[in-house]
Amino acid sequence: MRTPEAAALRTDRLDLLPLRPADAEEMALVLADPALHAFTGGEPDTLDALRARYRRLGAGSPDPGVTWGNWILRLRADGRATGYVQATVTADTAEIAWVVGVPWQGRGLAGEAARALVAWLRTQGVRTVVAHIHPGHEASAAVARAAGLSPTGEVQDGEVRWEAELS
Repeated sequence: MRTPEAAALRTDRLDLLPLRPADAEEMALVLADPALHAFTGGEPDTLDALRARYRRLGAGSPDPGVTWGNWILRLRADGRATGYVQATVTADTAEIAWVVGVPWQGRGLAGEAARALVAWLRTQGVRTVVAHIHPGHEASAAVARAAGLSPTGEVQDGEVRWEAELS
């Protein structure tokens, strides 16, 4: 498998654009609602912490065998940031995650973005896609199903491993 570089992706309603440190200010507002941490714990990052995280992500993984891909979700209708998707790729396996800000939840945007991400990962030679989801997080389970993943029954750190084999 070749090492994927995050490319701009497009869906019916979204542009998935590679994350840049300059996105931190707008994303701090998108990610500010404490409700986003109901299943994952923690609290929203400060603007400075988010800027620092985006700089680290932009620099790439310190492990040459691991590639990080991070995309900001922007509504094509108005260009507003609504969330993000990410993939950590090791060999031919990608672990993915998604977050959509509270004002944009319930519209199918996370599922749309996750499907686009999985389709792109397939073109990059990824054979297995994994996500870890809290067992009570029905919305994330629906996103995983929409992206073609199924629960495995394996639990790690209190989260269920979901998986899809790509061909």
